[in-house]
Amino acid sequence: MNNLEIEPLSDENDDYDDEDTLDGRYLIFSLADRSYGIEIKFITEIVGMQNITEIPDMPTFIKGVINLRGKVIALIDVRDRFRMQSIGYNDKTCVIILSVNQQLIGLIVDTVKEVIKIAPNNMEEAPKFGEHQGNQFIKSIAKVSDEVKVLLNIEKLLKDEDKLALDAAISNQS
Repeated sequence: MNNLEIEPLSDENDDYDDEDTLDGRYLIFSLADRSYGIEIKFITEIVGMQNITEIPDMPTFIKGVINLRGKVIALIDVRDRFRMQSIGYNDKTCVIILSVNQQLIGLIVDTVKEVIKIAPNNMEEAPKFGEHQGNQFIKSIAKVSDEVKVLLNIEKLLKDEDKLALDAAISNQS
């Protein structure tokens, strides 16, 4: 298991005074020197790298499946998905387990950084660059202090045909 440096949410460091809610909270992770965020409501847990069972005839960014306490979970390498240079996995590499549309998916990322709250007035709509598919992953851009964080639209990480192939592969592994 990795030594994750995530500040746990508690009453002392919770800057959200309203009712207890996950709205506006994001898990920030990094790929290279860039920061990305995922709405925390989708996250079920964070684990270290696991033994991956490869599945033939999948897109290259789908690395295979893992058996996590009896549940078969497909893993997406986010670097591959974003067409970034591969650096290999190390002791800081994490798997973020998400529940998206009642399906568990694991995202392989370089490292997990923190959980933060981002107010809606610190977010801007993602810039449009024509019909380029890279835009589909971006939900919005957040300004946090002097940094910019790209907030992801998790439901768009997989195309419909990828989802169908994954469903078939997972049902064959179960």
